[in-house]
Amino acid sequence: MDSGEIFMREALALARKAAAAGEVPVGAVVVRGGEIVGRGFNQPIAARDPSAHAEIMALRNAARNLGNYRLPGCELYVTLEPCAMCTGAIFHARIARVVFGARDPKTGAGGSVLDLYAESRLNHHAALVGGMLADECSTLLSTFFAARRVRTQPA
Repeated sequence: MDSGEIFMREALALARKAAAAGEVPVGAVVVRGGEIVGRGFNQPIAARDPSAHAEIMALRNAARNLGNYRLPGCELYVTLEPCAMCTGAIFHARIARVVFGARDPKTGAGGSVLDLYAESRLNHHAALVGGMLADECSTLLSTFFAARRVRTQPA
């Protein structure tokens, strides 16, 4: 197993933690020099914070741990393609590279709905790699939403 897969598996473990808490199962880790420096998982419901996406939480954790709001030379591994909000935070943090698992056909800003990573007018960009452990990431999401649909259907 290569280091990228190890980091994505850690993000998947965090996504499972989100699911166990009733949150959409997305997890993320920030990596610098081969070491995880930030972790996060979705928690907008528990935090009562619409910005508490996995990526934002991992960026906040990494910034605290490294003592800087800029995270140059860092990579972000996340189980789902980042949305526009998270992409903006990724760019402001100066993340060098983003690796995601599943595509997000509803809000993905890495090519699924729009591609902010290819927008030349923005002053910072991050390299983007999609599809790492995509099947496992997608299955976790689809299983979560299928279970929610079953629980909310009338008897």
